[in-house]
Amino acid sequence: MQPDVTPADDADPVEEPADEENVETDGGRGDPQVHTIQLELPDEPGRLLAALQPVADNGGNLLSVVHERGERTPRGRIPVAIDLECPPERFDGILEGLRETGVTVVTADAEAYADELVVVLVGHLVDTGLSGTLQRLREHAEATVADVTLSAPDADAPEEPSAARLHLRTRAGGAEQTLEAVRSVAEEKELTVVEPLGGV
Repeated sequence: MQPDVTPADDADPVEEPADEENVETDGGRGDPQVHTIQLELPDEPGRLLAALQPVADNGGNLLSVVHERGERTPRGRIPVAIDLECPPERFDGILEGLRETGVTVVTADAEAYADELVVVLVGHLVDTGLSGTLQRLREHAEATVADVTLSAPDADAPEEPSAARLHLRTRAGGAEQTLEAVRSVAEEKELTVVEPLGGV
């Protein structure tokens, strides 16, 4: 099946940032550079438009969107490739904005998230804020959280700990650094880490 290639002019409309003084668009402080980002999106209405919003919010300019309808990744998600241009200093903000919306970033330019690891966090995850814990991992591990499975205690035993299985993707050779970041965040949150058997 041929993928849909959507030129920027025909793409779904993306709301421009309200405060133009604080967001430098085309040009910015340096010449715009072209980037390609590979994403995985859930098959849910509105997810593509939501994924494009961080591009505009961070001063990027969409060039094309390749939305492979009918195709699925091994995780059952839809593969999407976007070409954009932005000032060099804006690209990291676009990636972070994508992650904050729950989008799985598979590849950013030529740098793929090639290494994967699975860890389990045990403790009072709900009380300490699971979303905050995941955000801390994104900030310090330079990894993307591909999947989270939470096992919470029964309502009649709220004092029992929860367990979260995290599937993390990191840059090639970055698994050990990611694991160190997981340990650090877990210690800060008073959580126990169940690490991969045999190390990384």
